[in-house]
Amino acid sequence: MAGLLQDAYEVYTENTKLVLLFSIPFAIAFAIPLVAHLFTYVTLGGTFLSTAGTFNGIDIPSMVIIVVSTIFSLLFLSFAFVAISMIVKSRKTHVSIGKRALMEIEKHIGKVFAVLLLYSFILLAINLLSYAFAPGLAAGITALFGFIIGAITFYAPSAIVIDNKRVLRSIGDSVRLVMRTPQYYLLWIALLTLAISLLDVIAIAVFGTVLSGYVTLVLISIFVLPYFVILQTEAYMRKFPLLVH
Repeated sequence: MAGLLQDAYEVYTENTKLVLLFSIPFAIAFAIPLVAHLFTYVTLGGTFLSTAGTFNGIDIPSMVIIVVSTIFSLLFLSFAFVAISMIVKSRKTHVSIGKRALMEIEKHIGKVFAVLLLYSFILLAINLLSYAFAPGLAAGITALFGFIIGAITFYAPSAIVIDNKRVLRSIGDSVRLVMRTPQYYLLWIALLTLAISLLDVIAIAVFGTVLSGYVTLVLISIFVLPYFVILQTEAYMRKFPLLVH
């Protein structure tokens, strides 16, 4: 695992300017739902939909705004993931990102967007259903299913970018890879949780409770998430032994 973390760090540091440039859509993606409607809140470096607010004060115009803002947010997330993953692919295969690859980015974005949209839709449905039937357990149920669905789709975006696989095939391959090497997914989750928690604690100490959520959101979007996208793609590349070194 140390080699995996080192490889991801080297990709991050060797392509810092490009990685930071491609990370800007992450910040935009998290900001869009926050700016677009009132049923969101910021915590632990993320933008979340308030289930209670949705149930109690939603109307048709608000629903349209939520749906549209979510779609644009996922599109920006998809672009950032594809662009950063292409950096890993270029480094591992020693092939520069040429015009053909750049032309394929649009196709990759569409597929990654489909995976993220499917994940978001299922998680939102679970969240709303659990809130309707067991409001006291809604947060725990949503977190549990988020972990499970996250494991199922973990490698799907990487499979799309690296191997140009279709959405359903990429999800199937993701399930098989996670079952074969679950330690990479667990490591990814543990490190991301640790990084977000540490940044949140530091931000609260420096900026106070009110501003800390927004500061953490920006720092995670620009500096932290790109590394974890690289780490995720590097873990996927471990299926190719010749490309490990």
